[in-house]
Amino acid sequence: MINKKIEEFLLKVQKPGRYIGQELNSSVKDLEDIRIRFAFCFPDVYEVGMSHLGMKILYSLLNEEDDIWCERVFAPWVDMQTQMEKNDIKLYGLESGEPITDFDFIGFTLQYELSFTNILNMLNLAGIPLYSSQRHELKQIVVAGGPCSYNPEPLADFIDIFVMGEGEEVLLELMDAYRESKNLDETKNDFLLRASKIEGIYVPKFYNVSYNEDGTIRSFMPNVEGVPTRIKKRIIKDLNKCYYPDKFVVPLIDVVHNRAVSEIFRGCIRGCRFCQAGFIYRPTREKDVETINKQSYDLCQRTGYDEISLSSLSSSDYTKINELLCKLSDWSNEDRVSISLPSLRVDGFSKEITSKLKSVRKSGLTFAPEAGSQRLRDAINKNVTEQELIDTCKMAFEDGWNSVKLYFMIGLPTEEYSDIEGIINLANKIIGTYKQCPSRVGRLRISVSVSSFVPKAFTPFQWESQDTIDKIKEKQNFLKGINKSRNILLNWHDPYTSFLEAVFARGDRRLCKVLYKAFEMGIKFDSWTECFNFDKWLEVFNQCEINPHFYANRKRNINEILPWDHIDIGVRKEYFIGELKKSLYSITSPNCRERCLHCGASCFGGGVCFEKSKSKI
Repeated sequence: MINKKIEEFLLKVQKPGRYIGQELNSSVKDLEDIRIRFAFCFPDVYEVGMSHLGMKILYSLLNEEDDIWCERVFAPWVDMQTQMEKNDIKLYGLESGEPITDFDFIGFTLQYELSFTNILNMLNLAGIPLYSSQRHELKQIVVAGGPCSYNPEPLADFIDIFVMGEGEEVLLELMDAYRESKNLDETKNDFLLRASKIEGIYVPKFYNVSYNEDGTIRSFMPNVEGVPTRIKKRIIKDLNKCYYPDKFVVPLIDVVHNRAVSEIFRGCIRGCRFCQAGFIYRPTREKDVETINKQSYDLCQRTGYDEISLSSLSSSDYTKINELLCKLSDWSNEDRVSISLPSLRVDGFSKEITSKLKSVRKSGLTFAPEAGSQRLRDAINKNVTEQELIDTCKMAFEDGWNSVKLYFMIGLPTEEYSDIEGIINLANKIIGTYKQCPSRVGRLRISVSVSSFVPKAFTPFQWESQDTIDKIKEKQNFLKGINKSRNILLNWHDPYTSFLEAVFARGDRRLCKVLYKAFEMGIKFDSWTECFNFDKWLEVFNQCEINPHFYANRKRNINEILPWDHIDIGVRKEYFIGELKKSLYSITSPNCRERCLHCGASCFGGGVCFEKSKSKI
């Protein structure tokens, strides 16, 4: 359903396939049967958004409802925005080609802090007032969810409703509440009050924040009766009964991850102290082998993909991984479908796994030691030894692999330069292991990717400071200077974007005016090198009289009220404090399957919490 005005200028923009819709398996409905129109917005370009599993699930879930039409909306690239403004085209849904201006819901998934300005830009392109307080009717309800919503405060002035946790159940409950409000001819405020009673729903306008003279938070309190003091996240207890689509929309152009994706479990047992995902998605819950096998087969049959990725935070931690790979190979080998495990751990790699993975197509292996020394790996609770990594690489090399990618971080708490030197030492030991392998094939390609540590909410390191930009640059230059091997390809993250990510990852409501000023100055697509302008951001902070170092480079007191303390993810703050103290002495903690540390996630019931039983999977 391409708008004719859009057709006229599509050939003037890059990748017009981003903007035309009409893909296989997209949902087109008769408007006469529709009561709720939902714009599912991804604040980045089509290629990135079409790779996101959460969008695929919730898009299909909403379109299963007869009276709901969910359409996809992506951030138009700079050239497309220019044409839209020049030709007076509002931001539109791909399925209908119609402006989303009068849709009932405008939903955003928050995957990355550097996409926040895109949210404001997309609302403006749609002709929708940016501030929640400026939208008065029972339509244009702006909803947001995803990992960045666990600290919702930097967007609190713009978003009507945050969905905390997994969305499959709570989103349908929210739609039921909206139907009820429409039936009763209620106001927007009436609906927001009704929505706030749903577990997992946070409505920022119903809470007030006050600050101390030093800039820290003094109090965070409800301003109306009946709303919860703390908002508890939602989880799906039984993934076998949880909705999962049997088909995905198949993109017309190549996207970042152009393959079928089958989710095998949620959560993580490991407890790496820097990893937000490992804590906000607790407790661990697995799908049965039969469920995964059927969902994987159906997806490949209905999309035509010849590769399926088994999605999780740590695929080798799936308790029946070998049984699953055997089951999948019953049909994947015959159909020439490749199986990929994108989140393998060093200590979860095995001969059985390599034999299954190489049966169809061999690709490069990726591991994340995260730190170069054992002391620092213990401090961050990575629980992986150097010998385990060497042995794993040796096993892979013997089976024909000759490409390895290693992920590390610099700027971690307690880090010393000897830890950074250990990154290159470890990579060189892997090269030596390859040279000693008699069955090696070709030249080894080893890529070392080094990111900068960003402290995140709901981790043991949420109180820690981030290294300054100058310090990160110094460490990057040191790393580059000690790398003497032509076999090691070094790359690292831009320290300026990491700094900005840290600002918004732990920011409060005062950053709303920063985001608005950034939008006014035309800042967008900050995660794209060609668009990012750090000097502009410094000008924004200066004009708003906000010190960004207060958020990024300041170490917090453990007694300080944090901007996200009103969100309940089930993991106790006392547990985080204990893990932080252990990190100072490089003391590790066992994973959840070895011993329960009573983090608190068992309060949700179900899942893998071993306080009572070891057979709850």
